[in-house]
Amino acid sequence: MTKFDQIYKDMVTKIMSEGIAEVNERTRHETKSIPGMHFSIDLEKDGFPFLTLRKIPVKMFVAEQIWFILGSRKPEDFLRKYTKIWDDFTNPGDVVTVAYGYRWRKHFGRDQLKMLIELLQKDSTSRHGVIITWDPSADGLGGAVKKNVPCPFAFTVNIIGGRLNLHNIIRSNDVMLGTPSDVAGFALLACILAQKLGVRPGIYSHSISNAHIYDSHYFAAEEIMRRSNDHKKIELTLPEKTFERAEKRDETLVEEIIKNLTDQYTPMEPILGIKIVL
Repeated sequence: MTKFDQIYKDMVTKIMSEGIAEVNERTRHETKSIPGMHFSIDLEKDGFPFLTLRKIPVKMFVAEQIWFILGSRKPEDFLRKYTKIWDDFTNPGDVVTVAYGYRWRKHFGRDQLKMLIELLQKDSTSRHGVIITWDPSADGLGGAVKKNVPCPFAFTVNIIGGRLNLHNIIRSNDVMLGTPSDVAGFALLACILAQKLGVRPGIYSHSISNAHIYDSHYFAAEEIMRRSNDHKKIELTLPEKTFERAEKRDETLVEEIIKNLTDQYTPMEPILGIKIVL
């Protein structure tokens, strides 16, 4: 198996065997949960973390990450052509209030992503590369009820030894549906930022405060635990000037990245019936 396949299988196995079973008051579903799960993967040595133990939609996380870079909060703006994953979280104006890219680039009165790039171009040793998605004035803590609040709520970026490292911090992760896509999407962002800054991709780290599996996904978790394959590691090769092309809404960019990945991607069959729990 690839390094990420083994990491993911181990996570699922640990949650199913050691997780604490409780009924969540909001969803009324039982979950098995573990606090403080963490892993790191070397994007150069171990390859791109794209799950092969079951088929994952490639265009979903690629287009989503380009949409984040755009800073949009309307799925109709670029994203919906490729995936409707955010449609369940729109308000009547077809706006995703907590869209991550919008929070990174516009919501707090400054463009955090642009400032991050400028900071690391000026001082590659800086340890101030922190991007926040969570808005403490409105999110969580018993405040206004929303369809969604950010799960990946912050990430840090730093350059060590000529390699860019991204640490993604997640308050809550649905391990069967959310984790594979979140890992692939933010690892893609790390590679895009590394290319933009003229350095090599380094370590992608993923920290989850509450890692859980829903009772309606137990069957899928059990199937993952049974599976094994000999898939070779996946090497992501980005088109030139990916960040600039993303900002220009270049739809051919999405297709080029998808082709690079799918040419190497021979996953095991999908596990049908894994439905999102809202």
